[in-house]
Amino acid sequence: MEPQVAELKQKIEDTLCPFGFEVYPFQVAWYNALLPPAFHLPLPGPTLAFLVLSTPAMFDRALKPFLQSCHLQPLTDPVDQCVAYHLGRVRESLPGMQVEIITDYEVHPNRRPKILAQTAAHVAGAAYYYQRQDVESDPWGTQHISGVCIHPRFGGWFAIRGAVLLRGIEVPDLPPTKPLDCVPARADRITLLERFNFHWRDWTYRDAVPPQERYSEEQKAYFSTPPAQRLALLGLAQTSEEPSSTSQELHFTTFIPRKPQNPSRGWLSPRVSPPASPGP
Repeated sequence: MEPQVAELKQKIEDTLCPFGFEVYPFQVAWYNALLPPAFHLPLPGPTLAFLVLSTPAMFDRALKPFLQSCHLQPLTDPVDQCVAYHLGRVRESLPGMQVEIITDYEVHPNRRPKILAQTAAHVAGAAYYYQRQDVESDPWGTQHISGVCIHPRFGGWFAIRGAVLLRGIEVPDLPPTKPLDCVPARADRITLLERFNFHWRDWTYRDAVPPQERYSEEQKAYFSTPPAQRLALLGLAQTSEEPSSTSQELHFTTFIPRKPQNPSRGWLSPRVSPPASPGP
């Protein structure tokens, strides 16, 4: 890895990794090469970018402390706002640089997503994006089959959160990193895609590979609970009182929340369109 890329990656990791995130560098050109022009990132091809994903540890290290500090705030989507807060700290860690942050749920005024998260994860080498076209002689006929990313260490127990784009930093010699094909067998790919498309509520698609870590039972319960009841589940109660001094210090940004959460958008092909995922 080029020294400049390694240095920037380390700074971003120092900011995010203690809170349960992972960071992967990629070139904008690698991403744009897989997509029609309407979905391109509007930056020169060699521009350096970093894919950011959350691991199971994010719930305890980032989300719960964020909720404990901000539970008096009128949060519209706590997960998205927690992620936005931590990604905002990346900008602070890179003073003097043109940092653009795109979260996975942001859309243009015409509702086109600003980034196809699974495509970015694949080209960054973070997780392999399995699609219908990866199954030879697939058995699904005219059914629509959405694709899904699988992480080599966490399986499906993770979420793609967005990208950090460094405008003006170009790395034409950055070598690409291929994602690990951790579900190579046709039968296993069929099982994965069927579980993701038809049985996602039972969580089993996430175990496509033996994960090093899964979501805790508390985390699974949180994401399975209606949003209005989630704070109570953690022993917190959102009120209309003035925010505490602790929460005022966070200065988090409110983004338009995704409904539903969508870490599963990927590149377009004749048979695949960006799907809506079942959850984080």
